[in-house]
Amino acid sequence: MPVHPLRSLREDVAAVRYRDPAARNAAEIVLAYSGMHAIWAYRLAHRWWRAPGLKLAARLLSQFTRSVTGVEIHPGAVIGRRVVIDHGMGTVIGETAVVGNDVLIYHGVTLGGNKRGQNDKRHPTIGDDVVIGAGAKLIGDISIGSHSQIGVNAVVTHDFPEHSVLTGIPAINRNEHV
Repeated sequence: MPVHPLRSLREDVAAVRYRDPAARNAAEIVLAYSGMHAIWAYRLAHRWWRAPGLKLAARLLSQFTRSVTGVEIHPGAVIGRRVVIDHGMGTVIGETAVVGNDVLIYHGVTLGGNKRGQNDKRHPTIGDDVVIGAGAKLIGDISIGSHSQIGVNAVVTHDFPEHSVLTGIPAINRNEHV
């Protein structure tokens, strides 16, 4: 069942306040958080993407949003509730990416594809309650289990289970190497 837009907005503001100690109040988040602006624009573009005849409008809105926020989210991506993009600049989320609920994404993150087929799943699937560090690159049709942490500048190119701690190039699961 879809969430009412006002409830979604309140959830997003609460998620930022919970995850970002620099967030002082709701007004600041609503007016000054470009990552939230990108998420909100994505939600509208995603609705348009799914409506007959509005794919071009959806793409134009996503490109306009990219120019304003520095965050590029393809309107075909599927993004869960209470997702926070902190700082955001340089973040890219591809068309077939799936992002779970309560995910925190820092700046410079790429959820990128590695195939060219139009009807193929080409981008990552991220579970719930995942933290993706600044500059991390997740490439291809891979799955990252819920409650995982992905380190700064990690390059992730294959699946990892829940509760993983991923670091390095290529990323390895630090929980398996303890």
